[in-house]
Amino acid sequence: MTLQRKTRRMTPRALTLGALAVSGALALTACGSDATSETGTADSAASAQAGAIDCGDAKGQLLADGSSAQKNAIDAWVKQFAAACKGGLQINYKGSGSGAGITAFTQGQVAFAGSDSALKPEEITASKKICKGGQAIDLPMVGGPIAVSYNLPGVDELVLDAPTLAKIFDAKITTWDDAAIKKLNPDAELPSTKIQAFHRSDESGTTDNFTKYLIATAPDDWKYEGGKSWQAKGGQGASGSSGVAQQVKQTEGAIGYMELSYAKDGQTVSIDTGASAPVAATVENASNAIADAKIVGTGKDLALELNYATKADNAYPITLVTYEIVCDKGNKAETLPATKSFLNYIASEDGQALLADAGYAPIPDEIIGKVRETIDGLA
Repeated sequence: MTLQRKTRRMTPRALTLGALAVSGALALTACGSDATSETGTADSAASAQAGAIDCGDAKGQLLADGSSAQKNAIDAWVKQFAAACKGGLQINYKGSGSGAGITAFTQGQVAFAGSDSALKPEEITASKKICKGGQAIDLPMVGGPIAVSYNLPGVDELVLDAPTLAKIFDAKITTWDDAAIKKLNPDAELPSTKIQAFHRSDESGTTDNFTKYLIATAPDDWKYEGGKSWQAKGGQGASGSSGVAQQVKQTEGAIGYMELSYAKDGQTVSIDTGASAPVAATVENASNAIADAKIVGTGKDLALELNYATKADNAYPITLVTYEIVCDKGNKAETLPATKSFLNYIASEDGQALLADAGYAPIPDEIIGKVRETIDGLA
């Protein structure tokens, strides 16, 4: 999609509402997450979720695939949805990666796909063979930080900036006691341990967004074009966000990028953006950055342009927004009721409220309102 499309920047009101959504969500317990709570609270939350879900005529099996970054969120939503909509309805989201999901969608294998990058023009063209009389559109549904997780015993806090990250992931900085890292962390006892950088081996919207950040903020140190496939020559590959997280967890000296929910049990880097203080990878800080996004999609498409170079205080710059990819018109009649019912739920206030507990950022109110309107009009 070209950036010459009509754009509209989100208002301060959207930022406020997004922050309120996050703070409200933090008070809830997601039954599908790893959070623990008293049984009564969990039961109450589950009952409230079930009561808010309109199953409509949803039935049968709903197949979906795509972004592994949003899989933990999808799993939490599916648990609530399946509990409310009984009678044989099954939702199977594979989480094979954004590239695989879009391919499965354009080949007619799934009812919807998840992607951490908006559709490319050629993907929209391909979708018209499946979306009879229409085309695929992007519906932003899940936000959150791409955390840079590391495994360095004895170093509990670590600050990096874009040029240093670019050199680490391009194998130009190879040990943890490098002068550039020391300068950013003067009080840390940095070992001479070899850096083991891990990246996604599969096509990934997480890779696309991570490298877009490096391209926007460290152009002198990151000379690659970007995209869903990893292009730098350094480092080691692992499949899916879970694969990268596992490699970082078990490898001393490791560093890797992943969606925050996969890094919640490990150490994460704070980013020196030029703001008054380094910015941590948190749900709130990601929401602050997402609220500065612009809508660049046209018609019913709601693709966003993120500001990776933000220097605003408390705005974490390495963020992603996961889109649900669906036909605006021409969805299969047998799966349309279940697709609309499930998408309506996950875009609802109750569905979005589950995100923070799972390590994700709710989509700011101004955008998610448009998403709800679009879902209602799917045909």
